[in-house]
Amino acid sequence: QVQLVESGGGFMQPGGSLRLSCAASGSIFRIYTMGWYRQAPGRQRELVADIARDGVTNYADFVKGRFIISRDNDKNTVYLQMNSLQPEDTAVYYCNAGLGLRAVWGQGTLVTVSS
Repeated sequence: QVQLVESGGGFMQPGGSLRLSCAASGSIFRIYTMGWYRQAPGRQRELVADIARDGVTNYADFVKGRFIISRDNDKNTVYLQMNSLQPEDTAVYYCNAGLGLRAVWGQGTLVTVSS
């Protein structure tokens, strides 16, 4: 019903920036909240940031002041601008769409931060 495709992951040195994109397709009218989660090796998946349909945002403490989440409702796309990247940001980043009763996940995009 809803499909999510992430892009923009890759390799970056500490202090650099990347922008992740997540394009949604299918039953777009069912999506109320979109967000980003990440999972590092040996760690549980954790919330990075999410954004509601009206633009209200929520950030994890460890990314406040560094990352910015935004969405383009006309393009059905959510973005994560990641600045001042650090090695601890290395993880697979997953796009998430909240449909009210259930959530849909993308396949994930790998972000590696290393010198």
